[in-house]
Amino acid sequence: MESPEMQIPPQSQNRMPGRETELTPPAEHIRPTYKGAGRLQGKKAIVTGGDSGIGRAVAVHFAREGADVAIVHLPEEADDAAESIRMIEAEGVQALSIEADLRSPKACKEVIDTAIGAFGSLHILVNNAGIQKVAKDLSDISDSDWLWHFEINVHAMFFLSRAALPHLGEGASIINTTSVNAFAGNEFLVAYSTTKAAQAGFTRALALQLAAKGIRVNEVAPGPVWTSIQPAGFGPMDPQMVADMGKDVPMKRIGQPSELGPAYVYLASEEASFVTGQTIHVNGGMIING
Repeated sequence: MESPEMQIPPQSQNRMPGRETELTPPAEHIRPTYKGAGRLQGKKAIVTGGDSGIGRAVAVHFAREGADVAIVHLPEEADDAAESIRMIEAEGVQALSIEADLRSPKACKEVIDTAIGAFGSLHILVNNAGIQKVAKDLSDISDSDWLWHFEINVHAMFFLSRAALPHLGEGASIINTTSVNAFAGNEFLVAYSTTKAAQAGFTRALALQLAAKGIRVNEVAPGPVWTSIQPAGFGPMDPQMVADMGKDVPMKRIGQPSELGPAYVYLASEEASFVTGQTIHVNGGMIING
């Protein structure tokens, strides 16, 4: 069943990475027709940014496949996180909510330690949390905004992966959320595009380093997807840009988080046992060749 094209009105949010509850219309995180098959039965997973958007979709899909899931979020996202926890627990698995600012190595280690303390083991790490800020000109990107992008999008991924590695064994999986902009670029998202390209390099290099240990490292590169980061990122510059998102891709629409979740399930599961260092492009038909 394909997702129908949505009518999205112009809108803006004034805080990054945005609030799920303020999206109009609401996003779809898992399709009613998605049937779990125990692909992740008994697995323990961490999903950063699991309170909303793609992260929530990943967490709920993992739960439907039998995994216990810890989501990581900022304190101010507690209400969105509570809904994700409700959706995870509705699948009959264990859910864990962890509040953390991932910009420091200490906080990232505490996230891993908390999840291990609750679950006893770890099999899947999804580095999904991210931010973006629009700038029309390079001179509009402040030093603090440039560093902010790297702290959240790149440094946290490194700190978390490093802290998780002692707990990951053969068959474990690290999955990073990059972006179509890592490969195509975006004139309004120079800082964001740069960090997403760094994620791609990290994914490919770490996959080579961990292949002998049987730990796989892959990434998913979404195209335009209906999440709160869109009105929080583009809305302040031009709310109409939010309404027009996805109209220039071959499928002529924006994607739903529910259309991303299964890609992460595949990469986390034994079906992808011979897949590492790769990128799955879920972007409505945009040709990237990367």
